[in-house]
Amino acid sequence: MSSVHFHPGLDSKDVNGNGMMEEAQVQIDDGKEGSYEPDTLYYRIRKRIAPFVMSFGFRVFGVVLIIVDVVLVIVDLSLPGDSSAVRTPLEAISLVISVFFVIDVLLRIYVEGFKVYFSSKLNVMDACIVIITLVVTVVYTFSSFSGADLIPRLVSILRALRIIILVRVFRLASQKKELEKVTRRMVSENKRRYQKDGFDLDLTYVTDRVIAMSFPSSGKQALYRNPIKEVARFLDTKHPDHYRVYNLCSEKGYDPVFFHYRMERVMIDDHNVPSLEDMLSYTASVREWMAADPLNIIAIHCKGGKGRTGTMVCTWLIDSDQFESAQDSLDYFGERRTDKSMSSKFQGVETPSQSRYVGYYEIMKNSYDRQLPPPKSLKIKSLRIHSIAGVGKGNGSDLKVRIIVKKEQVFQCVCAKQENCALFPDVGSNAVVISLQEGPVVCGDVKIMFESSAGLPKGYEDCPFYFWFNTSFVENNKLYLSREELDNPHKSKTWDIYKEDFGVTLSFSDP
Repeated sequence: MSSVHFHPGLDSKDVNGNGMMEEAQVQIDDGKEGSYEPDTLYYRIRKRIAPFVMSFGFRVFGVVLIIVDVVLVIVDLSLPGDSSAVRTPLEAISLVISVFFVIDVLLRIYVEGFKVYFSSKLNVMDACIVIITLVVTVVYTFSSFSGADLIPRLVSILRALRIIILVRVFRLASQKKELEKVTRRMVSENKRRYQKDGFDLDLTYVTDRVIAMSFPSSGKQALYRNPIKEVARFLDTKHPDHYRVYNLCSEKGYDPVFFHYRMERVMIDDHNVPSLEDMLSYTASVREWMAADPLNIIAIHCKGGKGRTGTMVCTWLIDSDQFESAQDSLDYFGERRTDKSMSSKFQGVETPSQSRYVGYYEIMKNSYDRQLPPPKSLKIKSLRIHSIAGVGKGNGSDLKVRIIVKKEQVFQCVCAKQENCALFPDVGSNAVVISLQEGPVVCGDVKIMFESSAGLPKGYEDCPFYFWFNTSFVENNKLYLSREELDNPHKSKTWDIYKEDFGVTLSFSDP
């Protein structure tokens, strides 16, 4: 359990005598077993070798060795009795493999702990098979070396006993489970997982009543994401009859029967933003659900449980008065979703447009009483790209601009052909202005995408850079977005192309 200071708001089960929510220290389940690990050599070594022992590569290597060993046994059994020159090296290899698997089991017991390891029936079966096959391999191998081959009956018995090693095929069942486990952990990276009470899920309690998780999957996707049946078992065990699931994926869904039809969808494209209308509808739904019963919780997911999920979790944290500012809510979500004991990689909302829309919601709540802001229609006149040198051809001539409203392209210009635009380089300022010919009149949520014919590396949305904005929040007919506020250039790995002063300014006029 971890303690977090924040304004509980509608997520709190405690109300003071005046009916006002108090700032409180809230206990949140971290999903980790509560055992304390002292700073001793034993635990330091265990922590150091655990990533290797539980790694994907190590588990795949184990599966390959099982298959190799079974093949060796079959070849050995098929050889005639006088083939000792071939059989001896095969037995030696099989013995080495058997010893490796004993070491593998011992390492897993060391890393996972005796009690945890043997709580699994598959692990018990696995350990028994490993010990039995080692004993059989040792007896068979060294009996042959000591002259047992002179006694035909004993040789026949030993060779029949050798067939027992074929039972190692059944180890593949436990290895498959381990592979699925490490694959899911690898895909979830260092997101905080729930790993206790028999569960191992990419799932985080953001507050005591808000869960963020990755997509509940079935079929092949369940090999590397949360199995939907396990997610349902978790929610039915921890919050029976008191949970509602929000699926934020526009690209895929699942049968709501898994969650007893307590499921809602908000259609958001991957690496994109919700509409303002959807944000207000979603918070109204959550507000009603949370107010209905103090035990009610929500579980929110997109594909990876990070960008879209964080956007809507932070929206709710603001709506429910748990955070006053968008930035504080975004920082908090990132802190809760990231398991820093594994890595420092940030697992919060990192796409600038998504963060921008959390900021929009803060304004809608505080300035517009949870209502849409007054609509504003604007005509896009031009786009000025700052610090253009080194970006594509360095003069903007390789760029194509697409403007999208409500998933429909309303305008496109191709700079190389001066199609629907004129290009005005400003060499002295290291900038270029793309002046739109008959630029579109836009209102509401707008997406602008930039494509390049000069081989600029593509990121999200299969383009070099893009961004979302809402016209209601444009002031003085200007909108400037710095490098850190543009989707894709915000990533540090692109900064050898997009320099510190890179940015885009949109100029508008009244329609």
